[in-house]
Amino acid sequence: MQAVNMLLKNVARCSALPFAVQHGVKKDLFPLCRTLMLSPCLKEGSSHSASEKLDLDEWKKVMKSGVQEASEAVSEHKELSTVAAAREAVEMWRLAGRSVPENISDDQLKTLMECPSKASRKKYLKFLYLKELYKKNDKRKMEEKRERRLETQAERDLKLDEIKRNSFTCLWANAMDRTHNWRVAQSMIFGQPLVFDMSFENDMSPREVANTVRQIVFSESSNRKSVDPFHIHFCNFQENSQYHREFLKHYRQAWDKLLITVTERCYTEVFPKNKIIYLTADSPKVMKTFEHDKVYIVGSMVDRSIKTGVSLARAKRLGLETASLPLDKYLLWSSGAKNLTLDQMMHILLTLKDTGDWRKALEFVPKRKYCGFVGRSVSDLRKSLNLVNTLKLGKKREEVQERQFAKNYSKKMLQK
Repeated sequence: MQAVNMLLKNVARCSALPFAVQHGVKKDLFPLCRTLMLSPCLKEGSSHSASEKLDLDEWKKVMKSGVQEASEAVSEHKELSTVAAAREAVEMWRLAGRSVPENISDDQLKTLMECPSKASRKKYLKFLYLKELYKKNDKRKMEEKRERRLETQAERDLKLDEIKRNSFTCLWANAMDRTHNWRVAQSMIFGQPLVFDMSFENDMSPREVANTVRQIVFSESSNRKSVDPFHIHFCNFQENSQYHREFLKHYRQAWDKLLITVTERCYTEVFPKNKIIYLTADSPKVMKTFEHDKVYIVGSMVDRSIKTGVSLARAKRLGLETASLPLDKYLLWSSGAKNLTLDQMMHILLTLKDTGDWRKALEFVPKRKYCGFVGRSVSDLRKSLNLVNTLKLGKKREEVQERQFAKNYSKKMLQK
């Protein structure tokens, strides 16, 4: 009897239910199959034992599970057919020239089928089309940027290869480095000192300290290439400070080989006070001439972090003489603060030391900050002022247009 029951299970699973699912037969077939398969058992029902009845209950459970699997297969088949039909419709719309994406996933197709109206489906397809278009544009821009980067890198590599191949250029560069180092070494013995005050680390953020160190590195390079360089001193310099860490990032192993003097002592302990002049933009005393027997102090701060009177207060507290550059005397100042970067100060002081000409030295002031030099004709000054005003108006108009475009674009995207 157990063998008969197993045979009935296999027949129910392998023949009747898949045939019904495949050919779409209605539910009336299942009771008929059940009756046909149970008829031999019903004829011998009187002679069956209690164990055989239990086997019949188990067979009922098997039949119910088979019906459930068949219904799930039918639902899955219907869902796949609807998704395929939706995909074919979208492909037809794309061939017809509508704004339809080229690639659409099954989840997006399901979302499309859930849209309540035709207009909402059109909007959703247009949204997917624009999204795909933006992705393509971004990808194209990234590829173009990558190609440009590769081209510039290839050009740079070619230039480096040419420089390496040219032995004369290499010899010339090595000779110039030796010459510059020799001049700086001589300045450490006979040169005029120039001090960078490194005591303003607490008044700046880490980003501003990094910017300050970068400007000092540029200043040291300009001084090393000068004909008559200064003897640079870093006073109030603490080891393992933020200044020190930033310098190690730039110079690495060359930090210990720099031809400069680094000390933790204050400049008042190294030089006599009557020889020191602290250069600060807040000083009421204007510098008239460059004095070769003085020791000039420059505060190691960036322009954005300078608080009014900080360096001046420090110089007065130490009882030092102060001075500011004669910017108003020689330049027609137009806009911006009268604070210069450290590398600009280095260029100005080196030019004054070599030539003593203020006009030539102040040419290192950024052109955007002044209209021209004092002493030019009135017509030239008016032309320069008109040019500055037109440039400012043009920039303001461009900023207004960009803001208006950004607002309109954001509104359109929110509406979509």
